[in-house]
Amino acid sequence: MRSLFTSLVLVFVFVGRAVWAQDAVWVQVEAHPSLRVAQQRAQIYTGVLADVNGFSLGGNWYGVMLGPYTRDDAERVLQVYRANQQIPADSFISLSASLGQQFWPVGANVLNRGVVTAPLLGTPATPDSTAASQPAPQAELPDETRAQARQSERALSADERKDLQIALRASGFYNAAIDGAFGPGTRGSMRDWQISNGFEDTGILTTRQRQVLMDQYNAPLISVGMARVHDPQAGIEMQMPVGAVGFARYEPPFAHYDATGDLGIRVLLISQPGDQATLFGLYDIMQTLEIVPLEGPRERGKDSFTLEGRGNGIVSFTQARLEGGQVKGFTLIWPQGDEDRRTRVLSEMQTSFTRLDAVLDPAAGADAEQSIDLISGLNIRKPRLSRSGFFIDSKGMVITAAEAVQGCTRITLNHDDIAELVTVDTALGVALLRPANALAPMSVAQLRETDLRLQSDVAVSGYSYEGVLGAPTLTFGKLADVKGLNGEAELTRLALAALPGDVGGPVFDTGGGVVGMLLPAASSSQKLPGDVSFAADAAAIRSLLDGAGSSASSSAETGALAPNDLTRIATGMTVLVSCWD
Repeated sequence: MRSLFTSLVLVFVFVGRAVWAQDAVWVQVEAHPSLRVAQQRAQIYTGVLADVNGFSLGGNWYGVMLGPYTRDDAERVLQVYRANQQIPADSFISLSASLGQQFWPVGANVLNRGVVTAPLLGTPATPDSTAASQPAPQAELPDETRAQARQSERALSADERKDLQIALRASGFYNAAIDGAFGPGTRGSMRDWQISNGFEDTGILTTRQRQVLMDQYNAPLISVGMARVHDPQAGIEMQMPVGAVGFARYEPPFAHYDATGDLGIRVLLISQPGDQATLFGLYDIMQTLEIVPLEGPRERGKDSFTLEGRGNGIVSFTQARLEGGQVKGFTLIWPQGDEDRRTRVLSEMQTSFTRLDAVLDPAAGADAEQSIDLISGLNIRKPRLSRSGFFIDSKGMVITAAEAVQGCTRITLNHDDIAELVTVDTALGVALLRPANALAPMSVAQLRETDLRLQSDVAVSGYSYEGVLGAPTLTFGKLADVKGLNGEAELTRLALAALPGDVGGPVFDTGGGVVGMLLPAASSSQKLPGDVSFAADAAAIRSLLDGAGSSASSSAETGALAPNDLTRIATGMTVLVSCWD
């Protein structure tokens, strides 16, 4: 009979649990190399818990799962059932993509991936031609008498005895020292584990029970096929999730092991000759790549570094160390939402990492695909959009377009400097930014105080191609009107063919005074001619600055500047503003 506690849990998960296929998550409680044992365990769990399912995990392994749930419900189920000791402490959240054919409930096929044909419990196993494509279940270990269990236990090494204590601790049954000594505390935890798993509570684990315990503990590793990989070319040997990744190619300094299934796991082996400058350069380069999201801790020492990035659906971890003139390490890229399993796999990779004599040749891979958006086959992280802006004071305050800062996780100036949003006038389409660290611009805007005459020459300075060219360009045109199409006094209309990257850039008169800021093309059902652009005028910008407690210099009436002088002023004042997810 289900407990009142279990019934209460059912109440809070009922609404959210009807989420199927790729959007669902599951709580994996056990995994077994025997289909019959997995089916027996699923039947036991069904007697006390709801939502029990069983799926093939690949590699002759079968998992007992709870679900499907939404992510939030799965976290709650995991927390509550663990606290009540109704599931093992090392249970973890798993994604639908890691599951294969279903074996429990018998005949069910909720993911539409087929059914594992298995003998019903309590009936003799017979050959089944419909199951010919299924991997044969591994033979079960024979059980032992208490005396036989003691005898087989005496044959365990010290490390094997410690491993059992570690597994008992991970399952929540042991909280004392990992010393390999099976005293009263260890015996008691073994007895509690036996009771929880439906075995006779002798306090002495049989060979079969020890295997079940270790299978439970190693379920996160088993589910992704952890195995030792020897890469003689990279000069690295380590445990890797070979059930989810496979070797793809060498593009120094990386050996790429790409995803082979739906989980999206990837591994990079790092191998290159070099010195401290090489290590530090790699540290900087890695942080420009899409596989290292912006959020996460970073640490660099004199001979090593670690990087963790979280965001955009992935969690990545990179470590590298300089030893003997060689930089070696690895990157693990894992889908977000599978933290328990990721942590366990990462720990095994770190512990098993072994350096060999060889190292990747930096000159190899010369025929690899070349692109300014790629580094050694990896995509460089790019902002969601980039627009232009310009400095308005000596500390680096920046005026830009409001569209450049909408919904950004991070805002940068010229890719390197973090900026904070001070204020935004959405009606006008102008925003004010403050750099996180004070900057020293080469030149700052001087706002013109008087109106230009119609048909005066003007120029906008901007990153027309959103930073691809590395420097701003000037686009020339004329002042077509001192107001907007609907008579807006705060706007000016320009006869100037601008590109999206120019938006937010300063509009100059011929003497270098700033007469406004270029605005994005108006959203309208009417398509305007390509050379019609609009700008927020200098007076409106000054009003925005006054409201934010800031100010800008005024331009003096001077004659026209030489083109080179105007370019110099524009280049020193214009800044690339990037919005990052």
